[in-house]
Amino acid sequence: MAAIPTPALGPSLKHLAVHLLTPLLMCLGMALAYQGAFHQPEPHHLKVAVVGTTEQTQSLARAVQASGGSALDVTTLPTRDAAERQLRDRQLIGAFVPDAGSPELLVATANSDTSAMAAEAVFRTVTAHQGVPLAVTDVAATGEGDPTGQGLFFLLVALSIGSYGSVAVIGAAGAALSMRVRTLVGLATSLVVSVIGIVTAGPVFHVVDHDPAAVWAMGWIYSAGIVAIGVGLHTFLKRWTTLALMVLFVMLNFTTSGGVYRPELQNGFFGALHSFWNGAGFLEGARDVLYFGGGAGLGGRLLALALWLLAGLAVLAAAGGHERRLRPAAPVETPAEEEMEEAVAV
Repeated sequence: MAAIPTPALGPSLKHLAVHLLTPLLMCLGMALAYQGAFHQPEPHHLKVAVVGTTEQTQSLARAVQASGGSALDVTTLPTRDAAERQLRDRQLIGAFVPDAGSPELLVATANSDTSAMAAEAVFRTVTAHQGVPLAVTDVAATGEGDPTGQGLFFLLVALSIGSYGSVAVIGAAGAALSMRVRTLVGLATSLVVSVIGIVTAGPVFHVVDHDPAAVWAMGWIYSAGIVAIGVGLHTFLKRWTTLALMVLFVMLNFTTSGGVYRPELQNGFFGALHSFWNGAGFLEGARDVLYFGGGAGLGGRLLALALWLLAGLAVLAAAGGHERRLRPAAPVETPAEEEMEEAVAV
């Protein structure tokens, strides 16, 4: 029986190095994204207000602004009710009600617990100079099932990983299927992902304790957008699809969603992405529904999710046209190589 020839060392090492690029680039990307977004949270134009109409109130607001510089945006509001309205509309992070003996800070921790703590730190400095304690009143608290406010962020993580992980499987195991069939499979898969998400976040852990249908619908749109973009990109990027999806929906997505720090505690790059990225669209939309009565910019968040889904459908259409033109002559990557990239992704 003839001996099986040993592969040449040089080509084997080159082949291995090509596949190692994916995890190494993931490592670099995660390090840059997470450390860049979270390593040094500092206020940037943190919107706070001082309540009152007297000259002393105006003087205090000017003093706080001068002390905080660009870290703060300090305004004045005439009444406590006006401050509460702006907090519930998510236009403010904190509102300070001066009082010689019992000053009060109004916050909305459901908007962001970390931002509320930053506002509290600002005004505790003020009351410390006055030698009086600061009372903190939460006008929009999170639910009993999500006391830290992080539950929705972890739901976002589950939906994201379920979505982009499914893309790897559809690309590898479904390569022989037509784009139309893969699109339908992707839509069905995103439905399953969204159902898993809402069941675990709702009846199991009670993170979502009301309006589950609205949160589920946003989760399905969010997941479908990721799957559509991923399945479409796979036609063009092949083994690099997983890395591209991790950049889009992990590295840039989790860091800009507002689940850990909102834009007022991040640098300009990550803060800017928060305004239109799909993870922020889902997370902030879910917050609006659960804690702010469906107001506070919900329409803009739904629009962002819809636009990401439309972008995914456009990529699918382009990929389908590309495959119809090139399928007879296009080389097909071996299933083993595809499955290796899938394993790396997991």
